[in-house]
Amino acid sequence: MSNPATTMPFVNSGTSGLNNAEIRNYTLNFGPQHPAAHGVLRLILEMDGEVVQRADPHIGLLHRGTEKLAESKPFNQSIGYMDRLDYVSMMCNEHAYVRAIETLMGIEAPERAQYIRTMFDEITRILNHLMWVGSNALDLGAMAVFLYAFREREELMDCYEAVSGARMHAAYYRPGGVYRDLPERMPKYKESPWKKGNSLKRFNEWREGSMLDYLDAFTDDFPKRVDEYETLLTDNRIWKQRTVGVGVISPEQALAWGMTGPMIRGSGIAWDLRKKQPYAKYAEVDFDIPVGVNGDCYDRYLVRVAEMRESTRIIKQCVKWLRANPGPVIVDNFKVAPPKREEMKDDMEALIHHFKLFSEGYCVPAGETYAAVEAPKGEFGCYLVSDGANKPFRVKLRAPGFAHLSSMDEVVKGHMLADVVAMIGTYDIVFGEIDR
Repeated sequence: MSNPATTMPFVNSGTSGLNNAEIRNYTLNFGPQHPAAHGVLRLILEMDGEVVQRADPHIGLLHRGTEKLAESKPFNQSIGYMDRLDYVSMMCNEHAYVRAIETLMGIEAPERAQYIRTMFDEITRILNHLMWVGSNALDLGAMAVFLYAFREREELMDCYEAVSGARMHAAYYRPGGVYRDLPERMPKYKESPWKKGNSLKRFNEWREGSMLDYLDAFTDDFPKRVDEYETLLTDNRIWKQRTVGVGVISPEQALAWGMTGPMIRGSGIAWDLRKKQPYAKYAEVDFDIPVGVNGDCYDRYLVRVAEMRESTRIIKQCVKWLRANPGPVIVDNFKVAPPKREEMKDDMEALIHHFKLFSEGYCVPAGETYAAVEAPKGEFGCYLVSDGANKPFRVKLRAPGFAHLSSMDEVVKGHMLADVVAMIGTYDIVFGEIDR
């Protein structure tokens, strides 16, 4: 009987009729239509059997030209484009862009608006990490966590919807503040075949009061939910086999590749813009920076789980301050902020300002600036150049995912094919910001 190892077909890079000793490495297309590609990533892998010899990430299949689109429209009409970059970290993207405009215009949002921004940045961080822990677990074969994580995402998406009317692309942050104050009543579920009687009552239990009451109830409950995720994953031997010692990034590598966010903190470097270059009200709230030890996929998982707990602490502090301190949430300046409806009814000048603001926008003084925020994936920055017109002369966005993806070849070399999936997951890639 012949040896099956010599008779089985194989895929190679164009050779035929060669024996095993002459077989060369073969190339494998990972994506772009792949459930673990997290967007439209095309990864060309050079393989020696199951071992990766080289990884070549190809981007450009999504390219949406956000930066050039933003240069073709008035400043205030591009806020919605920012939501669609990293479409899991919507308000954090808006924050960087809006901060850049405010810097050039020399305006500062009221204190209440700053606290609201801080609170919603952390709500967004939890939303992002919930999506990450669910999808990364799904990539590696664990399905239950995905369903649990989306249960909590729904509760926070309701906050997005309550303040902006949209569940994802909120356009809630505006130069000079935020679109409107927090609602006094949270929307309630209505009776349906799936929610009625005691079930409906349970779903509406947190919604009897204001959004601040709702967030108080959420932050009291959420740590127990994080405990559930950890029960499923943290000491799970299969999860640890797939993540411990996989994709180790040394502190020196993390710095050399320009990594930020959980990627650099997982390698033991406590770099966080919220602490190192505070903005909004991060200097006024108390929180810790979780860091890893080994710089592997497992450490980055632990960092993100710890960040969800820290974000809960920050939200609770913001809720307490917002309860005690009512006030304006946007500057009283018709050049950048629309007048109130009541004022437009009686004041023709206010009405003209309203139409002018939303049709022509406003002129931003000539200059350049760079504004960055600690987005859930890392440093998200906006480099903005104005020539004094009502449109940006240049918009250049710094997306953390782009820098992280560029290190793929160095990190996965020598790993197995299955470990590539773990690395793509641990990068927390969203292609909207990479193919911007």
